[in-house]
Amino acid sequence: MSAAIDLESLTLDNGGHLLVRRALGTLRPGERLTVRGAHPELPLQLGAWARSRGHRVDHEAPAPTDGRPVTVLVKGAAEELRWSGARRAGRADRADPHADPRWGLAARGALVEEGGPALDVAWVDRDLVWADVAPTLYARAAASQWDPATAVDWAVPDALPTDIEDAVVQVMTYLVENEQAALMIPARMLANLHPHYREVMQLLASQVADEARHVEVFTRRALLHRERPGTSGAGGRASLQTLLGEPDFTLASFLLSVLGEGTFVDLLGFLHHHAPDPVTAGITRLAARDEARHVAFGVAHTAHVTRSDPAFLGRLRQAVERRHDALRDTAGLNQEVYDSLVLLAAGSWEPAAIRRGWDAVQELQRQMDDGRRRRLHAIGFPDDESAELSALHTRNFM
Repeated sequence: MSAAIDLESLTLDNGGHLLVRRALGTLRPGERLTVRGAHPELPLQLGAWARSRGHRVDHEAPAPTDGRPVTVLVKGAAEELRWSGARRAGRADRADPHADPRWGLAARGALVEEGGPALDVAWVDRDLVWADVAPTLYARAAASQWDPATAVDWAVPDALPTDIEDAVVQVMTYLVENEQAALMIPARMLANLHPHYREVMQLLASQVADEARHVEVFTRRALLHRERPGTSGAGGRASLQTLLGEPDFTLASFLLSVLGEGTFVDLLGFLHHHAPDPVTAGITRLAARDEARHVAFGVAHTAHVTRSDPAFLGRLRQAVERRHDALRDTAGLNQEVYDSLVLLAAGSWEPAAIRRGWDAVQELQRQMDDGRRRRLHAIGFPDDESAELSALHTRNFM
């Protein structure tokens, strides 16, 4: 079989190669393609182009009859050989149980040419990173992104009483500290996750965006009426540092989202309820909505792992105990933060109000404990062990 095309005034420099490639694609190796064109340099271009792609020029081509050059190409086998060892990067419609690092950054389901660099990532097995709810949570996250400049009315005419404003600043400083840790952990997870599990990757990326936005709004609220933020306790930073040091995907997700961020959602709800101003109420409500998605993925993923491997519950327990032991000698929650929570719930320095504020913070801690127990039970721990592990959770809340 042979074929012929006329490039007219086109050269290979302005698109003619597309027509040549298309015509050669209809032929088998060894078959001929006659190429005509008006440009005098076309034969030279075709010769160089063909050699670079494994084709050859038939130098016994017929002489031109109309003054236009004619080149006959003999199709080579290089193109077919290029893809002879290619394999699909799994199925396009689902995440496979194992992702081959040799797929690299190829789209899921793409035909992958051999010889590309392997991807240096740690998490290539589906059960180590997956949760069936991930696609749904990502869709919700994408639809729920909010702009701090427009979602919050920052035009607050007057500052609060000095002590109340100081309490807000101190709590916001604490929130920023925690959210910076919560940003770094999924960011590091992303760098070690095979992109074949794109739904999880997209969800983690949205989580990073959420936390970056939370850092922005909490910082902005802290500095709304003050020149500088509050204090940062060494015990709180030590508690967060233990999260950053966890290399396992599931253990990091469990400690951060199931325990830490789950507790954090209760704290944000408390702050929204006792907020002394609309800005504080608005940003804590919006942040809590985001954090609830993070918790949902953490619980769903950890439950997925423990259903696949019930013995993994032992590793989860060890992680809690290891973190508790590492923080045994630290002060835990910054006292200034705790006292600020009491004052915000009290609203004033009246003894009766302070008593109400103290009781409210005690009730908050009970709610945090109940929430942790429920989540621990949801991932497979019996009630008594859930209660025991919840009690070992860091006093720093996160």
